[in-house]
Amino acid sequence: MAIVDEKDEKERAEAESADALDLSAGPSELEVPGVVAPGAPKGEHSEDVEDRGAATTLGASKYVHAAFFAVGILAAFLCSKILNGAWLHLTEWPAAVRALPQLVAFSEEQRETYTLVGGAVLGAISVLQAYRKESIRGWADEVATELSKVSWPNREAVMNGTLVVIVASMIAAVYVAVLDRFWSFLTTWVYGA
Repeated sequence: MAIVDEKDEKERAEAESADALDLSAGPSELEVPGVVAPGAPKGEHSEDVEDRGAATTLGASKYVHAAFFAVGILAAFLCSKILNGAWLHLTEWPAAVRALPQLVAFSEEQRETYTLVGGAVLGAISVLQAYRKESIRGWADEVATELSKVSWPNREAVMNGTLVVIVASMIAAVYVAVLDRFWSFLTTWVYGA
């Protein structure tokens, strides 16, 4: 009987340690702070967790898309100004006006409108072509990923740094002004006025 009791105690101990660890649940059912398990009842904070999840899904790529959008707007603006300048230059060239009299047929407002639309089309095409190139998009993704790793200063650190720069600049300005007055006085005294 003693042998059976020891064997039963071993099996009981192994069963208790397995229940305590319970690795059979798998990673999807493990509890992680701030994450709601699938099928779990939704509490008052579940919407906040889902909103944060949706915001962090894009990660650093949201900055890449925003940068491409900003570059597209800048390219559209620059292209429209270049087209408008070229159109204005052609209207002042007599040979171009004789060859294409429609250059002067439009008012200045109409020219700006047409060149703005043309610039927007050219800017969109150029940005889309750049976005489709894997090397450019890969580089932009790498830059955004590295920038997301940077530990940016908080508001208090920025305010303190700005205050230090302003105070140091004022002290330097006063110091230079005092030296200027001193050397002005000294040269006036030595050379006479």
